[in-house]
Amino acid sequence: MFESDREPEGGSNTNQPNMRRRVFLTSLGAALGGAVLWSWRKPYAIVAEANTTPGDVTIVQFSDAGKRLAKVKIAKVVKSEVEWQKQLPSGVFEITRHADTELAYSGKYWNLHDKGIYRCICCDNALFNSATKFESGTGWPSFWEPIAKENVREIHDRTLGMERIAIACTECDAHLGHVFDDGPRPTGLRYCMNSASLRFVKAA
Repeated sequence: MFESDREPEGGSNTNQPNMRRRVFLTSLGAALGGAVLWSWRKPYAIVAEANTTPGDVTIVQFSDAGKRLAKVKIAKVVKSEVEWQKQLPSGVFEITRHADTELAYSGKYWNLHDKGIYRCICCDNALFNSATKFESGTGWPSFWEPIAKENVREIHDRTLGMERIAIACTECDAHLGHVFDDGPRPTGLRYCMNSASLRFVKAA
């Protein structure tokens, strides 16, 4: 016990400054702990690594029928937070622009088996073909390869105390999900995506 913490003669502790200091430190610790948990829930570090500056990007364009059209260089889609918030529902905004993750088995595409292609919900860039979709048992739509390697890009994700590879849309930097090396042949990869990041176009 510190000298200043001793009760004065007479029995009651009247050391109010020390009490206020303890309350302040306790509150500060709780606030910092909450901030850490919040940052774990929403790993903004992934978004920070994305190249959100204007410029040109190269992608491969596809028809809604999944036919490869042409490799083109186009202007990257860059919008402000306010513009994205106006365009996207709140849950979709948090996932695509702030790298949040939807709950397993909650998305609309995890159990979809229709033929077609999956486009980016933010910019309509073609991302995946249903021909490469497989049942991963994870509760998220999973693919063994993107529709074109140029249309997605990898970002090192070191949040949550893990080393993972996040996948983003090349055209607009939307967060899509992560890729893992436990998928089926021929690639052995599992592109584990958020349904909220995708827009499915059913084959005619």
